[in-house]
Amino acid sequence: MAQPLSVSEALALAKSSLEQIAVTIVGEVSELSDKPGYKAIYFTLTDAAAALPCLMWRNVQQRTGVELRRGMLVEATGVFSLYAAKGRMNFDVKALRLAGEGELRLKVAQRAKRLEAEGLMDPARKRSLPTCPTRIALVTSPRGKAIHDVLRTLRRRWPLAEVLVAGVPVEGAGAAEHLVRGLEAAQESGAELVLLVRGGGSYEDLMPFNDEGLARAIAASRLPVVTGIGHEPDNSIADMVADVRASTPTAAAERVAPNHEELALSLAHTGTSLTRLLTATLARAEATVTRLRNRPLFADPQGLFRTAELNLESAALRLRQSLPARVRQDARTVATLHARLALLGTRLLEPYRTVVHMGAARLEGLSPLAVLARGYSVTYNQKGHIINTVDAVDLDERIRVRLADGSLECTIDELRRTADAADAADAAAAALTARDEESNHA
Repeated sequence: MAQPLSVSEALALAKSSLEQIAVTIVGEVSELSDKPGYKAIYFTLTDAAAALPCLMWRNVQQRTGVELRRGMLVEATGVFSLYAAKGRMNFDVKALRLAGEGELRLKVAQRAKRLEAEGLMDPARKRSLPTCPTRIALVTSPRGKAIHDVLRTLRRRWPLAEVLVAGVPVEGAGAAEHLVRGLEAAQESGAELVLLVRGGGSYEDLMPFNDEGLARAIAASRLPVVTGIGHEPDNSIADMVADVRASTPTAAAERVAPNHEELALSLAHTGTSLTRLLTATLARAEATVTRLRNRPLFADPQGLFRTAELNLESAALRLRQSLPARVRQDARTVATLHARLALLGTRLLEPYRTVVHMGAARLEGLSPLAVLARGYSVTYNQKGHIINTVDAVDLDERIRVRLADGSLECTIDELRRTADAADAADAAAAALTARDEESNHA
């Protein structure tokens, strides 16, 4: 019989044996512990009959690019590991990928994230819907249940709308291209908006609505696009890019079509409110007109000018009263100023009166006329030159003698020179000098 092993030895043996077994396991994530700061992520993989605790180091998770969530179906590759201190076995995951539909969902999620980064899902880009559309384009399968649900809903809620159907396949190979062409046909139909719908199905059945080309066609549409794809939980990339997303085809039809009964009731209420408001407005306007009509101004239009007329008459009376008095006052002021100016003028001239008189006396003394008045005369030749010597004339020459009261026209009969002409010249010079001194003294 073999030697018995201790618990530690047995667990160490089991650990070394398990760590040599590398397997790939398919299971559903049922429990998940992914706390920030932990170096590992702990989760449990389950199937219908068993559960396996797993751990995955964070660097491995970052390398796989898979964000684990409960309910996700995954394929995990790794080795078994035994924690001897507690006797617990774990599955150490070395690689991980989504299994089946999970991988498909990962691709769709990555595509959606890329389109969102480009701005195709930006709420600011999305357009509002017309309130009461008269022409609606419907892009869907002509043989599915969705088209009947939409037409029945539109007929019930909004029978005034004209529905234009672009029948296209909504699943299978090439369905995405047909959906794009259906959208293009809707653009040219003259419709006001587009309904893009289909009934429920598996995730694979709805894959055409996750197509990138269809998403870009919806974003580039000139008309608002409303989607109603699958059932309530389904959410495709087309739903994310569309201007409005409805949960089902019927909900999409209800979203774009107003209820004509509710609209008629709303219009009736609006009409009643408008009538009430208009009646109140007219009543207020009538009261205003009546109040204005009863004003004294309209009863006696002349009253508008009466106050101004009284003011004008009062101003005219004050002007007539004040103008003569002001003129008289100004006349008195002018007379006073005239008297003051006359008096002041006399006083200003008084100092110069004596000077003027003395100057006049000096001028009188120096005047040739005064000399002539004393019996002297001035003799001129025919050219008007003064004759001051007998040498300046000849016999029989005509001369003019200027006196104080007139002149004489004479003819020289005789020339007679004085005995001492030099003495006479000196005497004349002395007389002139004496006269100049008298003038300076004066």
